[in-house]
Amino acid sequence: MGKTITLEQQNGGVLALSLISSLLDGLDRPLLVAERSGRILFANLRAQQCLQEHGFQLSGPERPNLFADLLRLDARSVFVPLESGEQEVCLPVECHGEQVRMRIRWLPEPDWLVVYIEPSPTVPAESNLQQTMQELLQEREITYRNLLAAYLRLQEVNRQKTVFLASAAHELKTPLAVMKGYYDLLLSGSLGRLNEKQRDILQESKESCERLVRLVSMFLNYSALESGKLVLHIRQNDLRDCIEEIVSRWHDAALRKQVRLETHLAPELPAFKFDYQKVQQVIVNLLDNALKHTPAGGRVRITAEPHFWERRIAQLVPAVERRQTQATQFNSVKVSVTDSGTGIAPEFHQEIFEDFVRVDRSSSGMGLGLAIAKRLVQAHRGKIWVDSEVGRGATFTFLLPTDLE
Repeated sequence: MGKTITLEQQNGGVLALSLISSLLDGLDRPLLVAERSGRILFANLRAQQCLQEHGFQLSGPERPNLFADLLRLDARSVFVPLESGEQEVCLPVECHGEQVRMRIRWLPEPDWLVVYIEPSPTVPAESNLQQTMQELLQEREITYRNLLAAYLRLQEVNRQKTVFLASAAHELKTPLAVMKGYYDLLLSGSLGRLNEKQRDILQESKESCERLVRLVSMFLNYSALESGKLVLHIRQNDLRDCIEEIVSRWHDAALRKQVRLETHLAPELPAFKFDYQKVQQVIVNLLDNALKHTPAGGRVRITAEPHFWERRIAQLVPAVERRQTQATQFNSVKVSVTDSGTGIAPEFHQEIFEDFVRVDRSSSGMGLGLAIAKRLVQAHRGKIWVDSEVGRGATFTFLLPTDLE
C-alpha cells in the first residue's frame, strides 16, 4: 500500500493510489477485499481493528480465510446467489459472542469480493434525521466503493506493467551480451586487422550496445524494486575500490565526450558493509546523468569522504555530546558527483527522483536512472539529494551509513 501510482484524469489531474488507500481507511465501517479462494487482499483500518478485537491478525504468516475462519461456510453459499444475479449477500456472523452482519458484493472482472462488516440491524430508524443520515452514509459508501474499484483496477494494471518490463528485459539481456562479446572480439584484432574507419564504426556500435545493456539492467532493477524482490548482499567492502573500478570503465567514454573526469577520494575512507553492485549502480547512474548533461570541455568530479550524519532519533542526545562526537568520529560516508553542465532549476529538485521524469525532454533516456538510484540508496538506509542552479552545474550527493547491519 506504500507505493504511489498515478491515475491520469480527464481534466489532466493526477490521483495517487496512496490517497485512495487513505480515503478507504477513513471509511467509518470495516471493509475487506478477498479473492475467490477467500484469501484477504486488503483491509482498511477499521477492518483491521475489528479483526484484531476478535483474535484475528492480518500481519502474521497465518492470515484468516474469509470462508473458513470468518464466515465458516462453503464458498458456494456466497457465489451461487451472486453469480445468479443478486447484487449482494448479507450473512449474520457470530464473532466471540457478538452478532455482526457481513454484506458481500462481487467484482466480476478481477473476481474479488468486497465485504462490509456492520453490527446486526436493530430497531429501524424512525426519525427524519436518522433517515437523512442513513442516506448520506449510503452515498458516501457508493463513493468509497467506486474509489476502491478504481484502485483495484490500477493495481492490476501496474502489476502487468512490471511483469512486462521484467520479461522484455530478460529476453533482451542474452542477445545483447552475445553482441557485446563479438564487438570486443573484433576490436581486439583476433579475427583480423581493422583499418581506422572500421575500428571507429565498431567502437560506436559497441557503445550503442553497452547503452542498451545499461538500459536493460535498469529495467531489471526497476522491476525488482517495484515487485519488492530487491535483495541486498551486505558485505564488508572498500568504497575506494568500488569507485576506482567505475572510473576506469568510464574513462574512455569521458574522453570521447571531451569531458575531464576527476576523482577525489579521502585517504581515511573506511571499509564498511554495503552492497558492492548496488552502490556501483547508484554511482554509474549519477555519472551517466552527469556526462549526458555536460558539454565538451566541461568537467565531472567524483568525491568521497567520511561524514558525520546527525540523524534524528527518538532519544535526544545532549548538544555538547553531539559536538564532541562530530569532531572525533563519523558514522557515514558522503559521495558526490559534480558536473559543470546546464544545471537544474530548484522547482525540479524533488521531481527528478520520481519514475519516468525527464526535465530536459531533448535528452535521451527513460527517466529511471535517478529514481532507481534513490531507491537503492534508501534501501541502504541512506539519503540522496541534489544542489544545483541553472547554468551552474549540479552536484548529486548521497550518504551511506557505515553502521549498517
